Order: sequence, then structure tokens, then C-alpha cells
Amino acid sequence: MKAREPQLEAADALIVGAGPAGLTAAIAAGERGRRAVVLEQLQRPGAKLLASGGGRCNLTNTLPPEDFMAGFGRQGRFMQPALAALDAAGLRRMLDRLGVATHAPDGLRVYPVSDAAVTVQAALWRRARAQGAQVRLGVRATGLWLEGGRLRGLRTTAGEVAAERVVVAAGGRGYPSLGGGTSGYHLARQAGHTIVEPTPALVPLVARDGWVRSCAGAAVAPARAWIAIPGRAAAGVTGDVLFTHRGVSGPAILDLSGDVAVLLGRQASVPLRLNLAPGTAAEEWRGRFQAWRVAEPRRAVVTLLDRHLPRSVAAAVAGLAGIGPTVRPTQAGARSLGRLATLLTCLPLEIVATEGWDHAMVTRGGVSLKEVDPRTLASRRLAGLFFAGEVLDLDGPSGGFNLQWAFSSGRLAGIAAAAFSAAEA
Repeated sequence: MKAREPQLEAADALIVGAGPAGLTAAIAAGERGRRAVVLEQLQRPGAKLLASGGGRCNLTNTLPPEDFMAGFGRQGRFMQPALAALDAAGLRRMLDRLGVATHAPDGLRVYPVSDAAVTVQAALWRRARAQGAQVRLGVRATGLWLEGGRLRGLRTTAGEVAAERVVVAAGGRGYPSLGGGTSGYHLARQAGHTIVEPTPALVPLVARDGWVRSCAGAAVAPARAWIAIPGRAAAGVTGDVLFTHRGVSGPAILDLSGDVAVLLGRQASVPLRLNLAPGTAAEEWRGRFQAWRVAEPRRAVVTLLDRHLPRSVAAAVAGLAGIGPTVRPTQAGARSLGRLATLLTCLPLEIVATEGWDHAMVTRGGVSLKEVDPRTLASRRLAGLFFAGEVLDLDGPSGGFNLQWAFSSGRLAGIAAAAFSAAEA
């Protein structure tokens, strides 16, 4: 048996993961006089945080709490106590105290004024250490240390660490190169928790349709995307859609991708539909085509469509309608133009896969919320065990939702863990 490292022998609170949830939990526990030890398997803290928002770090948004929770769907109410502990305004005040000014340039999405995630990561790191937290990099939790059904601490790659309070903030499976994995689920299962099958979310989608490759790099802003299955909300999601070499991405697609991934676990493909010009009905397009016949009979349909769509997308959609790149409005038949109007408002895509865990910003699934107390984020299976962040079965759309959840749940779990006493459990 390996000799134990003295500095890892004991802690008031053990926290698994040095992301935003873990570091916020360590700060909260430290502010309440608990000596926290944070275990991070990578050689740097907050690797996914550093990559968030393309490095800009969309921290949260300005939505009121009710609308914010609604973004997480039917399970959103679970986060109410965590938001009470740290809502968006509270997060901005906390970061301001740590020297990180924030702003909302579009009135909705909140970023650090620096537009650099590293300023947030560095501030959390400094504050956690100032509160007495010891962050152990390159150390992985391998299992719960249990004796007689009671939590004694963790078994790690550096030996056993004694603690009566453990916060699992190990994240989900996305971006394994940035620390994503299944270690948090392993610890939860050891305590008797149910894991809702993890699937990629906020992830680009792969289409069977070969024509999308000709549009790679083109973005339609805005577009509307929806899943064309009976019973699914026809309203879908409106936002930017980006065409890739393999399919589609962009905010509107990413926000649908979790639902698509779950469906792909049950069926071979998922039908998606795009409205490339929300607010313009098919009948309006037909009227526009007729006007082109009169006013601009010598210009090609694709050239005229180019005013409304990226050239490559205009050409691809016209081609699907049977209209070649040089065909003029006066040369296009009524049937082809009618087909074009339909495609512009209801363009079909057959989704056959996601881009997978290497490109998934968030994990859908995780520790079942039924087995976690929302008031404290404490395990209902094992006293002294708490959860925070993405390891739980709760995910939201893009736009600051998931990072806010990480900060809020980290703070609540840290507060609750600091107050926990094994003697009273």
C-alpha cells in the first residue's frame, strides 16, 4: 500500500473538481471556517471555464429567476434554492468584489469586461486559496472511503483523504481533453445513486444530407430550427444556424441538440426542419418571386436570393428546388418556385449523429435529482455527500445558463457542507 502524503491526510471538506462549481464551493466553505481541499485531476484548475464562450466566458444572463429556471425545462424548479443562495446579480457582485467587472453588451448575456475567461478563473483561484483552500492538481478521486456505511473521505491517486464532508463537482463527460469524464458518476454510484444516462448536449449535429457540405462555414442569422416529430414543440428555437462540413451548429442548433441526442439513443435518425427567414411565410416568398419576375427578370433567382441568405445557402436551396444557378425568375416554373418557397420556410435535414463528447459543451443526464435534496444539494443516499454543477441531471441552453448553475450550486453545496456535522446526521 502506498504511503499516505501527510498534507492529504485530512480536511474539513473535500471537493472533487476545480471548475467553477468546485472552486465556488471551496470559497463558500472557507468563508465559514472550514478547511477545504480541492482535488483536480488535471494540472490546471478551471480548464473548461477557460474555454467557455470561445474564451470570452458567458457567465450568466439578465433574465429574472422564473424565466431563467424555465430555460432548464420541467426540472428547472430544482435550482430555486441554489439561485436564492447566488443568483445572477449576486454572482456579479461576488465577482466585482474579486476584482472582475462584468457587463452585458447585448442587454442579456453577461461577460467579464475583459472578455477573457482567464480573469474569472484567476480570481476564483486566488479567493479559494485566500480562504485557506488547498488545491491539489494532478490528483484524481478513485472512490469513496466508506466504513460501516458511513463516509470517511475519499480514496485518491495520492492516498486516502479523511473528511466527513465531500462535494462532488467533477463535471460531466464533455470535452475529455479538458477534464470531462465519468469519475463523478462513479462516486455517486458507489453511494447508491441512480445515474440518468449521460448524452451530449450543446453539441453540433451530423446530417445525412450531402448538400450541407457545400454550405460549410455559412451562417444564417436568425433562423428557426425544430424537431419534426409529432408532439414536439413546433415553436422550436430561433437563433443563428451555422452550416458545417458534417451538418449544422450555431446557438439554435446547440439548444436543440440535447433533445436530439436523447432521441438518437432510441432511433437511427431525427428529422429536423429549418426556417431560413423567420417572419416570412411561404406565401410571402411566392409574392416576392412574382415581383422579381416583373421588376428584375434578367437576374438569376440565386442572385436575388443572395440578398436574403449567404450565397452558398441560396444556391443549395435553389438547387433542391430544381432551380439552377443561372435560372431567372421568368424561366423558373411555378412548381419549382412553390417548392423553393416551401424549402425556405421548412427545409428538411435528417440528423444521424452528434459530433460526440469531444465537442459537447454540456452533458445531459447525470445524478438523478430525485436522490438529491434541492435545499442543500445533499445526497439522500449517504450523509455528508453533496453534489454541484454538471454532474447532476440538469442542463440548460446556451447563453450563460449552465455556468450560472455551476456557480449557484457550488455556493449552496459549499454552504451546506460547511454546516454539516456527522455527529448530528
